[in-house]
Amino acid sequence: MDAQSRGRADEIDPADQWVLNPQTGNYELRLDQSAPQSVPSARGPESGGAGARRAGGPDGGRVATQQATAGSGSRRRSAAPATEVPSQRSRRAGDASGGRAAQQQAGRRKRKQAKSRKKKVLLWTGGTLALAMVGTATAGYLYLEHLNSNITSVSDDGAGTGGFSKDRAINILLIGTDKRTGDGNEGYGDKNSAGHADTTVLLHVSKDRTNATALSIPRDLITDIPDCPTTQEDGSTKTIPGEEDVRFNISLGQSGRTPSCTMRTVTELTGIKPDHFMVADFNAVKTLSSAVGGVPICLAKDIKDEKSKLNLPAGEYTLEGEEALAFVRTRHAVGFGGDLDRIKLQQQFLSSLMRKLKSNDTLTSPTKLVKLAEAGTKALTVDSKIDDVFKLRDLGLELGKFDMKNLTFATVPVVDNPTEKVKATVVLNEAKAEQLFAMVREDISLTEVEEKKKDAKNKQNALLKGTRAEAADVRVDVLNGGGPDGAAQKTLNWLQNTEGVLKSANKGNATADVTRTTLEYAPNQADQARKLADLMGLPAAALKPGTEDAEGLEAMTLTLGPDFKGAGVPITGPAKLPDDVPRVEADKKICAE
Repeated sequence: MDAQSRGRADEIDPADQWVLNPQTGNYELRLDQSAPQSVPSARGPESGGAGARRAGGPDGGRVATQQATAGSGSRRRSAAPATEVPSQRSRRAGDASGGRAAQQQAGRRKRKQAKSRKKKVLLWTGGTLALAMVGTATAGYLYLEHLNSNITSVSDDGAGTGGFSKDRAINILLIGTDKRTGDGNEGYGDKNSAGHADTTVLLHVSKDRTNATALSIPRDLITDIPDCPTTQEDGSTKTIPGEEDVRFNISLGQSGRTPSCTMRTVTELTGIKPDHFMVADFNAVKTLSSAVGGVPICLAKDIKDEKSKLNLPAGEYTLEGEEALAFVRTRHAVGFGGDLDRIKLQQQFLSSLMRKLKSNDTLTSPTKLVKLAEAGTKALTVDSKIDDVFKLRDLGLELGKFDMKNLTFATVPVVDNPTEKVKATVVLNEAKAEQLFAMVREDISLTEVEEKKKDAKNKQNALLKGTRAEAADVRVDVLNGGGPDGAAQKTLNWLQNTEGVLKSANKGNATADVTRTTLEYAPNQADQARKLADLMGLPAAALKPGTEDAEGLEAMTLTLGPDFKGAGVPITGPAKLPDDVPRVEADKKICAE
């Protein structure tokens, strides 16, 4: 988040506007890069940090030299009147006034004195130049070291991809823990808790950086947690045993689990392997919201939640610090008082925070940028592959490329746990959840503009145009050509019992595995193929029409490949998410109810 917040205004890094004045030893804010430096200004922690940070970067030597040259030149001009260097006398003038030898000696003394004074002036001004250069570069280095010392990192234990890349989609796992560490946080409940994965968002940024999807995973979702190899403090590795049918939130903190365990759980749940993780505690919400000058939110009704300590009447507010934390923790006073309702508040807050981070009000303010650098590096725990400010900056630049109007928050589809009388946990809505996961895996945007593009692309495909047969008239033989074990029988059961395709048969394993799912059919079966493609979510690439010689075939042949994920699950992801999947478009303001 820190790296994302660093932008440029008019191609000038705000940090470059803080310059060292060698006359005073202080850093001063120079809004016009060409203007001369002012004399003495008060030095503060923010001014020193911002200017120094840029000097220590990749262009640090160039910036430091420019600043130092400006400073030493000013010193040289003020010193010149006090150092009068006499002009050299003519030898002829010396001869005429009384003795060639005496005048030559006097001339030598004068020249020596002049040379000595010139040398002192050059040494003094050169020293000032060197001191300014070294001082600025050192300050930059020290500030970068300061920021790096703020960062807390933990190994991903091989659970991630190995690091993000600029030529593919990026997946970042954002984890909010309820661990009660930090000043003023002991009163929020169990202060001795090791913390849980209380709020988890998988942020997916598309390969072309035009759009992003943020998946909120409910903390009370019943799932399986896999075995988790975890690096111990002494450098050894301990495998923490997995558990079945437990709450998702115990994937962090409990039994010694680190964020790498949450990464593995998310991969097993969604089929998506994160590149990196970032963990935020209560203080992160407080400090980051304050660093941007507050986060705008809207309440459609009065909210009074004694547990989160939020007490506000309906209206619009700009929240920071304790109030911001109270807002994202509230659940008892909104909706049905459950975690799913709190997720909506958190999505509203994060959308607004991201809009604020990308606003000119933030990106053109050196003070806010320095505060964000401090808050971001102190508040977040990251994996060890992004544990310095330059790596975070590079990641932030990639994450910041998409337009906010193409960022969609979606909640993983769930239903109440059917095994519980008192509803406290939820389980996946398998079909809808898998559709959502498939869209993210296939890098398909949830935004309306991208849906229209996808629809238009499908309509242009000739193989999918034309009439559709009735399900009862579709004849198909199903074979397993590299799909999951039992895939053919499960698909047959689904086709017959759910979709009414009764003229279907399980033909067992194919003679050879295929690289992807295919549907072979005769020209006179095109209407049946289009119907089955609709039901199965098959892309046009899966359809293989035969020649006229094949018209005598009684049934089409559906061969399931390794891309097959389950009966009724689209092969390449649907072009549109079901309407009843909860989602929030990040560029639109909504009010909490």
